Amino acid sequence: MNYKVIALLVVCMAVIAVAGCTSSSTGHSLQSSSSEKSYDSSDTRLTTAFIGEEGLSRSQNSAGIAAPVAAPMPAYGSSGSGSTGIETKIIRTADMTLEVNDVTSAVESLKALAATHGGYLSSTNIRENYNKQLSGTVVIRVPQASFEAAIAGTKALGTVKSISTSGEDVTEQYVDLQAQKTSYTNQLAQYNAIMKQSTRVEDIITVQEQIDRVQTELDRLNGRLKYLDSRIEISTISVYLQEPQPVGGQAGHDFVSTINEGIAGFLGMIDALIILVFTLLPLIIIGGIGYWAYRWHKGKKGAAPATLEEKK
Repeated sequence: MNYKVIALLVVCMAVIAVAGCTSSSTGHSLQSSSSEKSYDSSDTRLTTAFIGEEGLSRSQNSAGIAAPVAAPMPAYGSSGSGSTGIETKIIRTADMTLEVNDVTSAVESLKALAATHGGYLSSTNIRENYNKQLSGTVVIRVPQASFEAAIAGTKALGTVKSISTSGEDVTEQYVDLQAQKTSYTNQLAQYNAIMKQSTRVEDIITVQEQIDRVQTELDRLNGRLKYLDSRIEISTISVYLQEPQPVGGQAGHDFVSTINEGIAGFLGMIDALIILVFTLLPLIIIGGIGYWAYRWHKGKKGAAPATLEEKK
């Protein structure tokens, strides 16, 4: 009986010892993992290179402390939080040909129409054709919410000869740019944290180079997003204006203009003849000299036999 008790006590002690060792090993492992994620302010000498294009690499100082690692950049078209609930981004444009009685008045009307809808006149290009009629292109920009109303107002200014509208979906591109911006923003924050912990000059220079690179990418992305926002929020309407053609194709017959055109044609022909003569003048001179030389040589040959006959 005593042997059984002693054996039971030995088994219990062995189990307690094994459990204690396991707990100690686990605690040490957790403590080591926790210290890996923290910074040691007393020693921030980095010994490995920093990130490349895809994010921060795992850098360590001389005490074995790991630097923070940036999240990988999301794939193209991903938003980081799924595609549900994302507002569709559409760039809307319209092209229209409009026949109006007075192009100048129509331009002013389009300018007023754009201002009424909270937009503005972007550009104008008006010209006069051969029969003194005006035509040209006017571009107005209005908020997307007023796009249809602005088109209806434009149609009311004259007779529509042609019209086309389009909508370019840039949602995927927009979401991708935002995801890249978020990724670079996180990288910049981590680099700034590393900069605060760096003390050696070479480490500071290396980190600053990466900060400058990331900041440049952020500026580029912000500029692209602002451009897309402008195209999305403000729609573009291009209107080609033309005046109706008069009966017979011309407003009337002008004899004075006809005479003037005839005189101009005659003078143009004289000018062309003068140019032709001066262009061919060297050839005329050379040809004349050659012809004279030929006649002189031929006359000299004919005079020689006549002289011999006289001597006989």
